[in-house]
Amino acid sequence: MPTRSIPEVFAADGPLAHAIPGYRLRAQQIDMAQAVADAIEQRGVLVAEAGTGTGKTFAYLVPALLAGGKVILSTGTKTLQDQLFNRDLPTVRAALRVPVTVALLKGRANYVCHYHLERNIEGGRFASRDDVRYLRVIERYARTSRTGDRAGLGDVPEDASVWPMVTSTRENCLGGECPHHKDCFVLEARRQALAADLVVVNHHLFFADLVLRDEGVSELLPQCNTVIFDEAHQLPDTATLFFGESLSTSQLVELARDTRLEATAGARDFAALPDAAQAMERAARDLRIAAGDEVGRLAARQIETRLEFGERLEALGGKLAALQELLEFQADRSDGLKSCGARCADLSMRLAHWRTQARSEVVRWVEVFPHALQLHATPLSTAEVFRKQLEGSARAWIFTSATLSVKKDFSHYKSALGLEQADSASWDSPFDYPAQAVLYVPGRMPGPNTEGYTTQVVEAVLPVLKASRGRAFLLFTSLRAMREAHALLTERFAHERLDFPLLLQGEGSRSELLERFRRLGNAVLVASQSFWEGVDVRGEALSLVMIDRLPFAPPDDPVLAARIERLNAEGRNAFMEYQLPEAVIALKQGAGRLIRDETDRGVLMICDTRLVEKPYGRRIWQSLPPMRRTRLLSDVQAFFQENAEHAATG
Repeated sequence: MPTRSIPEVFAADGPLAHAIPGYRLRAQQIDMAQAVADAIEQRGVLVAEAGTGTGKTFAYLVPALLAGGKVILSTGTKTLQDQLFNRDLPTVRAALRVPVTVALLKGRANYVCHYHLERNIEGGRFASRDDVRYLRVIERYARTSRTGDRAGLGDVPEDASVWPMVTSTRENCLGGECPHHKDCFVLEARRQALAADLVVVNHHLFFADLVLRDEGVSELLPQCNTVIFDEAHQLPDTATLFFGESLSTSQLVELARDTRLEATAGARDFAALPDAAQAMERAARDLRIAAGDEVGRLAARQIETRLEFGERLEALGGKLAALQELLEFQADRSDGLKSCGARCADLSMRLAHWRTQARSEVVRWVEVFPHALQLHATPLSTAEVFRKQLEGSARAWIFTSATLSVKKDFSHYKSALGLEQADSASWDSPFDYPAQAVLYVPGRMPGPNTEGYTTQVVEAVLPVLKASRGRAFLLFTSLRAMREAHALLTERFAHERLDFPLLLQGEGSRSELLERFRRLGNAVLVASQSFWEGVDVRGEALSLVMIDRLPFAPPDDPVLAARIERLNAEGRNAFMEYQLPEAVIALKQGAGRLIRDETDRGVLMICDTRLVEKPYGRRIWQSLPPMRRTRLLSDVQAFFQENAEHAATG
């Protein structure tokens, strides 16, 4: 057991107070840290909800570092991963003076691959001059970098089309046959992770590895004493994504590209192979075209009834089988061709499996993107699959987030992951919400499904923007509504000569937009789901968060529709048991953008009157922080006037 107790570490004169400028003693943080310490000691399962400002990161890091043993810490995003590894962990480790080694482990697509970099320099075809220029930048980076991590190369955009050409996938990695095996950045990252006491991963990596056994986590788990999931509200969706099966036309196009490259290097005299790769790629692109122009998610039965789609799917299966036969014939000529053959066999099997998948426990659906298409088979429930990961392992599992419950009821979250027997606890935010914030639901708003609703939202928010002097996030539940609102606001700002800078999601990366928003000080950012969570803007720059409607998932989403159908068939109330809790957790995330510090003040404006007019609305607003509530614009204007006067005199 640690020589220092949790209260001693968090005390006003303790090691954290000495190491962290502006440290504040929070009773909730100490209570949570003690609960985490107890769960680690007892090898238990804890579901811990901690309101904004609790300091949950330190509340789990301190007991994890003090307890010793091997710890896997999984976060929601790679950005949070980097923040934990580069900022929070070094701070706590230095304060506690514990000799703990830490490592950062990401998925293989985050590390430059020497082999694929070399192959594409020698014979790649590039879509643009930018790709050629970026390739040279990456080549120089690979020669000097110790980690090969893409995050260390800011000169190449995250979405540059060259990245898939210079990184590896599970399918195209040559493993021990690779000529660069000894210098592999992925293997070096895994070696460091195996040797470290605490390893920081992300949820996608964790679940991908549980399914594929390819990302290094499965090597860590047997030695692990504690697994901690931060931003754990994302886990049900992540588990759903990875415990199913999928196949994308992008994977097929990449296979065709790699086959041509390997054929050029190792089978130049066998023209049938690149021809077959070209034919398969054309069939994959034809399948995407057959899906139509509208992007989105469709149930398999919706799209399979289209004659052309069925014919193209059949044709793709044939071209894939033909390519597989030729690759098997040429496999002995190089390790690269052998690898392409194995990939082709796997993708062919997945395509056949998707077409013949049993319907009882999975949902078959298709996701259509502008230039690609993905076939999915998703389990109706992931609870049983995930529960098996917890059983039979003598280790602690900690699940924590600011948004896991509905009115402190964790049953929806627990059932989604098979955690019914887990202990759970909730700690309220230390912020003074009645003094710091107002929840405003405007009167006389039409129903959210009314024609012209977004126009009414813009009309309702304009006087609030004037009162807040900009400084707002306007969050929409759909991209269509976001774009419509931005166009309307552009027009109204010009007409009324409002000089608040108007930013739109997609005009730059999220980090770039946030930096501009903070720097400008009076900007209005129009955004959708990307800015609902994981965004931290403190101070006056963000004084208004507007949400256009309650974030119920669209009922025609194929996975949601199948789950609703199943729950209702079992005689249960799918709306109250599933749809409402999902919406509450999502709304809590959006609302959490507003108050990020003890000195923040602001208004949360929710335009959807179902919050106050429907019987279930009470459950929703009672799950939000205890802000003052009003339906009067004059109350909101008075609140902002008080803030302005206080700032002027204070």
